[in-house]
Amino acid sequence: MPIHQPQQRSAAPTTGAGEPLGMQQAEAALVEHYPRLVRLAYVVLPPSLGRHRRVLAAHGTVQRALPGARTAPDRIRVPAQSRRSSEAAEEAQGPANAPYAWMRLRVLRTALAHERRPRWWPGRLPAPAALRPTLPVVWGLRLFPRAGGVDELALDRALSTVPGAVRAAFALQLLEGLSESGVRALLAEAGEADPAGAVRRAARLGRPDRAGAQVLLHSGEFDPCTVQTRPSDLLRRRHRVRAVALAAALCVVAGTLAVAAERGVRGVADEGPAAGVPVPALGPAALLRTAAEQWADTSRIDFTAWPVRGDRRGDGELLGRALRAWSGPPAGVRVSTTPGTADVAPAQPPRLLFAGEVDGAAVVLFHDGGVRVVRYAEPLSGGGGAALDFARTDDADVTTGAAVVVSRTGEKARFLLAPWISETTTRDLLAPNTPGRPLEVGPDGVTAPVGRPAAGGACGSWPVLQLRSSERIVENHAFLVTDLGDLAPAHLTYTPKPGRGAPARQPREATGTEALLAWARTACSLRALSGSGVRAVNNWAFAEQRLPEGEASAEWLCTRADTWRGPGRVLVQFLQPAASPTAPAAVVADRNDTALCSRFGQHILAGTHWKSASGRWYVLAAGSRAVDRIEATGQVRGAAGGPTLAVRAPRDASVQLTARLREGGTLAAVR
Repeated sequence: MPIHQPQQRSAAPTTGAGEPLGMQQAEAALVEHYPRLVRLAYVVLPPSLGRHRRVLAAHGTVQRALPGARTAPDRIRVPAQSRRSSEAAEEAQGPANAPYAWMRLRVLRTALAHERRPRWWPGRLPAPAALRPTLPVVWGLRLFPRAGGVDELALDRALSTVPGAVRAAFALQLLEGLSESGVRALLAEAGEADPAGAVRRAARLGRPDRAGAQVLLHSGEFDPCTVQTRPSDLLRRRHRVRAVALAAALCVVAGTLAVAAERGVRGVADEGPAAGVPVPALGPAALLRTAAEQWADTSRIDFTAWPVRGDRRGDGELLGRALRAWSGPPAGVRVSTTPGTADVAPAQPPRLLFAGEVDGAAVVLFHDGGVRVVRYAEPLSGGGGAALDFARTDDADVTTGAAVVVSRTGEKARFLLAPWISETTTRDLLAPNTPGRPLEVGPDGVTAPVGRPAAGGACGSWPVLQLRSSERIVENHAFLVTDLGDLAPAHLTYTPKPGRGAPARQPREATGTEALLAWARTACSLRALSGSGVRAVNNWAFAEQRLPEGEASAEWLCTRADTWRGPGRVLVQFLQPAASPTAPAAVVADRNDTALCSRFGQHILAGTHWKSASGRWYVLAAGSRAVDRIEATGQVRGAAGGPTLAVRAPRDASVQLTARLREGGTLAAVR
């Protein structure tokens, strides 16, 4: 639905030649460059406004930038800094457009004001600029730009983590084509205290592909002039209308009572209806409910796009008990939380995801403001109390927001699947050559029971879900998730070993033959991660090594588990040749709270003792692709050029390993 530009109005008298601009020139600049200015305002405005309010605020910001019809012409003047900042774009856009530069400065000031608070302003309240009435006003509809893909979503999330001045610097460079000096000058003119710092921080956004980021900013995801519409929450609208009607009735009653009191009727006001109305608590009527098809028309593919499902989603008594248990768990309710997850009461109405009967229990699932998924379950009959489980789900996406455990009974579990899952199978990681088996999914999105990985004893199988996303969203691929004891299953990925002269590989879905063979030998190591709030686990084949004495090659894997709360855990595993494709790898290093094996820790060195078929012992070491020399010191000394080393050493020899990187610097072995 394109939002049309405002029509040109009658102009105020213009000035003659010179720096002062006439009203007609300013208005012409706005009309001609309206989509460009609105896009700039949309990028600079705080993403915390939400996409609907942000669209309206962007249009309102640009439309309010035009001065009043009575503004004196000599007050419509391009400041010197604005003239200099526009010179940076002359080669790309022709001569500097003074009226446009002046309008752009006014738009920038207004957009940046949304995050500025006076010193005396309460910190929890929005900035004064955000409280202004937003024009245009749209009733009963939600507006949002056309859905983009994963790259657009990632860029939007990156922009939401930085202040408005940094977003402005980023947009002025990539959308407006200004140089760094021009951006600094324009931000200073707009009243920013540290324009140089904003430019420096903006330079880190969108890397390493700044050209790609520029293309993304010009995409429909950031175009508030071409939007899609959906109705607002119809149920909430009805409740609000009823609440307004009730409030109006109470006001009338209170007014009547006040008049009666003035006439000498004592005590009537104390017994009136207003005194007996309780303060509304958080109840089922306040729950947020997503429209059934919203997931197919939004770029935010996470738990906020899940529609409410389940045959008891209209059961107010069940929902009320679940909300009361959440607000203050009574005695007998078992509460569990994944590490780093708060179990406090909701600060705002949560989103209802599911309410239904599963495996002899009434189950309710909530999503709380983008941070937590909460599960409430009570038995339908017999003894036993209710259970309340909390799990973090920050920044979930197509894969990590694809399923939630809705029920666990014995060695089986059922999952509630995201609405964008079009194909569901289950497979065993310890049977890499066996194809997946179809998994039945009910009309409410609940799967048939799926085997759970064994928590102890022999590790004879490792069941996983293989899901495929719908063609109705940008993503259309298969991926694996596995139950590690939390509400949200962990996403499994694989990074292949480096190619000669090829750029660094990126994690990919663990559904190919090479990935499945690697996971077949490392799946049982996932036991160490159970219940720790793991979001995703990646197997990175960082090195391949030819073994001494003419034996076959071995692989080195770094298994990195990323948690929802941030810190990661690394297991370095050595895969020597084995007769069975499921022979477990040897864990040679284990490190907690580390950036190793992530994009923030791309270099690694590890070593182990190894016994050859002849009975001789060696120290083996391997590093990632940037390692060009490894040295061993201590009870054994040796060195080798390249990313691998093998040196004869006694079985219990104490050895220190260090590596040299191609670009300079050294690296110690992880333990």
